Amino acid sequence: MSQATPDERYHLITRRLQEVLGGEAIKALLVQGKTPKCYWGTAPTGRPHVGYFVPLTKIADFLRADVEVKILLADIHAFLDNMKAPLELVAHRTKYYKFVLLAVFESLGIPTSRLTFVEGSSYQLTKEYNLDNYRLCATVTEHDAKKAGAEVVKQVESPLLSGLLYPGLQALDEQYLDVDFQFGGVDQRKIFTFAELYLPRLGYAKRAHLMNAMVPGLAGGKMSSSDPDSKIDFLDPPDAVRRKIKKAFCEEGNVEDNGLLAFVEAVLIPISELRLERAAGETGSDPEEGAGANREEQKPFASEGAPAGTVFSVSRDEKYGGPMHFSTYGALREAFERREVHPKDLKSAVADALVSLLAPIRRRFEENKEWQEVMELAYPSPVPEKKKKKEKVYHPPPPGRGKNANLATTDAVTGIPATQAEATPLANAVGSDS
Repeated sequence: MSQATPDERYHLITRRLQEVLGGEAIKALLVQGKTPKCYWGTAPTGRPHVGYFVPLTKIADFLRADVEVKILLADIHAFLDNMKAPLELVAHRTKYYKFVLLAVFESLGIPTSRLTFVEGSSYQLTKEYNLDNYRLCATVTEHDAKKAGAEVVKQVESPLLSGLLYPGLQALDEQYLDVDFQFGGVDQRKIFTFAELYLPRLGYAKRAHLMNAMVPGLAGGKMSSSDPDSKIDFLDPPDAVRRKIKKAFCEEGNVEDNGLLAFVEAVLIPISELRLERAAGETGSDPEEGAGANREEQKPFASEGAPAGTVFSVSRDEKYGGPMHFSTYGALREAFERREVHPKDLKSAVADALVSLLAPIRRRFEENKEWQEVMELAYPSPVPEKKKKKEKVYHPPPPGRGKNANLATTDAVTGIPATQAEATPLANAVGSDS
């Protein structure tokens, strides 16, 4: 984007975001003709899900605006987050995440040659970083550390000290990765404001922060790796994708509490727009975008015969009016609210789009034996516990009962066999006074 104005570059950097903190600092860099530097980080804990499409698609805009992008695989953070990933699994999960992210970027047509992958442990274990961490710990209050991590660090009744370290390390990452802004989900906001407050107290520059909206889970709430029913895995087969979409909450006419509509807005339509812009040659400063990608897999989510500019199509039976085509999310939302689009038809359209979107990722996985081996190491199948056989405890029967009850024994007083003594009144056994 050599001919683009600073305003055009800033628009690319910030479009489709929910919030921007410190945007003026980014504008100043662009006016000076500099190349901004940013990072997006992820802690390799649970298996990544399709909600990751939101930030990964946005990275295409950064590259188009000539931003240097670093991808942080935060392995130390993964261990610190209340033991979500035991230390011995972190290395395998870090490799798994890199395989997934590379496959997703390639499926989106985003050139991975322009991305720099960094593992947190490559610098977070250095003397300098740890000294800064100690300096930060001597400045930050327990209240501020706990508040900063409230939306990100797993909250438990008796939290570990590691969860309090998490926000400080993420703040220091901005300095040690040498970036101008950090990009993440809006759930990171408290950590971002924490960094803006405390980094200057260590003598470091205050960075800008860009936030994308969070993708709702299929049953409401945040899409989470720890809840298999709320999310769709990048490697889920088509039947699993369709089953999960079919079970998703989608009330007719309800546009406020509708995870499927939110997913279309946050994931599918931005990808369609990205592909339409690429087809028109609008890739800005990223001439490599889309190079080598399968053209059939780079089409917008529009059905055959859809008008130019369509970003999403919904198939309907001809007796209900036939297919509907939408050039904006707003038009789809209005049609659903007016009940022109039935939940069943919306679910079918979303499932078709997702199956096609995930197909190249699954194909790369199936063709890559190393990735398959890494997955088994990173997420081993749970070993079912063997049921212990109950040990039989012998309880002897009371006297005169059980299988030996009929064996003759002599009563110590009467001299009569025990079984006969039990049946004979004592008076008869010892004689009568009369």
